[in-house]
Amino acid sequence: MEGFEEENEEEFETENFSELIRYTFPGYIVGLLAGVLLDMFGYQRSPIGQWLVRTLAGEGESIFEGIYSIRQHFKPTSQTMAEAYGWGKLFGIAIPWVIDLGSRLAGVDVYGIEGFYIPYFYALSDQIGANISGMLFLKKKEGSWVATLDRYIHHPVMLASLAVILIVPIGLLIARFLGFSPTTQTFTALEAIAANLCWIPPLVGWYVERRK
Repeated sequence: MEGFEEENEEEFETENFSELIRYTFPGYIVGLLAGVLLDMFGYQRSPIGQWLVRTLAGEGESIFEGIYSIRQHFKPTSQTMAEAYGWGKLFGIAIPWVIDLGSRLAGVDVYGIEGFYIPYFYALSDQIGANISGMLFLKKKEGSWVATLDRYIHHPVMLASLAVILIVPIGLLIARFLGFSPTTQTFTALEAIAANLCWIPPLVGWYVERRK
C-alpha cells in the first residue's frame, strides 16, 4: 500500500493538470459573447450560429488543450497523463459536428426534449475522448488490461471524468423536461457552459498534485 501511494505521489508531481484548468473559462467567455452578438444581429436560431457558439462554449478549451499537448509532445520529457488527456480532447472535437448535422437532417427537434443529447456531445465528446485517451495512457504504462483497470478505478482524474460523462446528460434531459429550450444563441451558450464540466477532472488532478 505504501509503495502504491509513493508511486501515485511521483505520478502526480509531474502531471501538470494545472496547465489544463486555465483553458476552460476563456472558451466560456468567447462562446457567451458570440451568442449575445448573434442574438443582437438577429441570428437567434441560425444553425451555423449554434454550431459556432456550442463549439466555442463547449469545446473552446479543447483547442487550447490540444495546443498544449502538441507543445508538450515536442519537449524532451516523458508523456504525462495531462498530455494524453489533452490529445484525447483534441481528437473528440469534430464528433458533435457530425451528430448535430445528422440530427438536423433526420428531422430531430433540436430545441425540444429529444434534442437534449446534442449539447451533451458538444460539451463532453472531448471529455469522452480524454477519458479513452487517459485509459490508453494507463494501458501503455501498466501493460495489461487488468492492471490498467485497477489503476483506472484508483485514479481520481479518470473517476471524476467518468462521473461528469455520466451525470451531465441526466441534467440536460431534466432541464429540457422542465421547459428549457435553446431558442436564442445566448441560451445556447449558457446551456453549453452548464454542460461543459470538463474543468472538474483537471481540477481534481490539480488538487491531488497540491496535496502531494
